[in-house]
Amino acid sequence: MRQMRLRRLILLQVACALGLTAYLNLVKTSVERKTLQKAVRTDGNVGFGGKWSPPGRNLSSTSEKVAILVPFRDREEHLDIFLRHMHPFLQRQGIDYVIYVIEQHGGEPMFCKGLLYNVGYTEALKDDPTYDCFILHDVDLLPEDDRNLYTCSKSPLHLSVAIDKFDYNLPYTDLFGGVSAITKSHYRLLNGYSNLFCGWGGEDDDMSLRLKRHMLEISRPEKDVARYKMLPHNHTKENPQRYILLRHWLARAMTDGLKSLHTAGYNVTSTSHRELYTHILVNISKRGAEVYHPW
Repeated sequence: MRQMRLRRLILLQVACALGLTAYLNLVKTSVERKTLQKAVRTDGNVGFGGKWSPPGRNLSSTSEKVAILVPFRDREEHLDIFLRHMHPFLQRQGIDYVIYVIEQHGGEPMFCKGLLYNVGYTEALKDDPTYDCFILHDVDLLPEDDRNLYTCSKSPLHLSVAIDKFDYNLPYTDLFGGVSAITKSHYRLLNGYSNLFCGWGGEDDDMSLRLKRHMLEISRPEKDVARYKMLPHNHTKENPQRYILLRHWLARAMTDGLKSLHTAGYNVTSTSHRELYTHILVNISKRGAEVYHPW
């Protein structure tokens, strides 16, 4: 027992000293993972459910309330690293925030990121209707610069401008994926994401087209500020329908999204407050080979 406690103490000290790479290599068991998560929650006064407010904030405060939405499936190591990195990062910025992890399970083999964002947005507002700002965040992206503020602006904000995988350059000007910030009212105006994109590719381009339709210009921080590390991962299976869906984006924009969420073939299995995040488990039914017909 004493040896186990000593190993956990050493693990904490070494991980804190060497950072994220050491943490990825050291964490081998669920017990060690929980030990490190508890340390983050205690040291940063993170409340259960991944909630944190700046010291001295009260109910009459006018500061922005931020919900961080993280769609997720089968990336436990990435999630551990993400949480240990993001809580200190957000607290240094003095943001009133909650991290929501929206996890997919069920019969659908493809990852349905847009649908998970819509579910996360809806369930977060059930949890707290006073959210002003939503950060849409891939679990494998880690911000490098504290000046990259996780707040919303008058126009939708694309935060992950410069990613190391792309040599810290923006791949194309209409990109809205990776990490983005959008107000509650703009997300509702856009009808959220499409529910039909499952598998890699297309859902962020579809959202970019929705922004153009409503004449909402994408704003960005300077690239020397909006820098990110991407955690290594296997490429997700491509969405075979992404091109036909994008060709007919306008025909779907008004109905496919928040307004059609009740027919999207999912149910929320559970919502629970964990050490460092609020967990929303979403069962998505298996879809047929043809999920969309433009006629």
